[in-house]
Amino acid sequence: MSEPGPTFASLTADDHVTGEAVALDLPPASLGARIVSGLVDVLLTLAVLVVAILVLGIASLQSDGALAHVALIGTLILVFLVLPTTVETLTRGRSLGKLAMGLRTVRDDAGPITAQHAFVRALIGFVEIYVFSGVPAFFSAMLSSKGKRLGDYAAGTYVVRSRVRLQLAPPALMPPELARWARTADMSALPTGLALAVRQYLGRQASLDPQHRHEMGVRLADLVATHVAPPPPPGTSPQAYLAAVVASRRERDLVRLRRDAALRDRLTARR
Repeated sequence: MSEPGPTFASLTADDHVTGEAVALDLPPASLGARIVSGLVDVLLTLAVLVVAILVLGIASLQSDGALAHVALIGTLILVFLVLPTTVETLTRGRSLGKLAMGLRTVRDDAGPITAQHAFVRALIGFVEIYVFSGVPAFFSAMLSSKGKRLGDYAAGTYVVRSRVRLQLAPPALMPPELARWARTADMSALPTGLALAVRQYLGRQASLDPQHRHEMGVRLADLVATHVAPPPPPGTSPQAYLAAVVASRRERDLVRLRRDAALRDRLTARR
């Protein structure tokens, strides 16, 4: 039996997977949106820094120079490291600038960032944004396919657009020539990983070259066949077979859900 691993070749690292085994692509933020959100964050950070220095200056009028120097260093660490790390950690990747632009920082595997990711981004960001006036960050984001600045490379993160209208691929349709067979076939629920691979294959088969499409279809059909009996009519293509199984499982699940809902309604009405 073929291993299921190669059947995931059409998935990318940016895909989110829903409970229905559908991959959702979260597009990386554009360079323009990142620049605007970065400017907002920089202006707010500098404003906080000015206020903090004024307060520090007033408080240190009666203190010695060494204490004032230590307090200044502590203020810089607080403003440039602690504050952005805390904000991005508590908001799960949304600074004020990103919130205004509808952006969010996520890990390379599309999961939420942690305090460690936020700290590394803030630490590298101080150098590339404030020390070098944002020049390294600009060229890094411009050359990266995901718009990554140097801090993102170091932390293993990137910035995505969080305000995205989700467009799910249309469900697979039942091939008319297999409708009769599908109604009488015994089909158990497919494992989540296999169902995901089949859905991705059916949704993206048009973009595959014919040989790769056929080989992957045969491999998936062999895996699905262990959950379906009897086999389809002779001469059925792998694509049609997989579409029939997915469509039949969807129809059966809908019937089951409606039956369960009707039963609940009857039980509730009796009370």
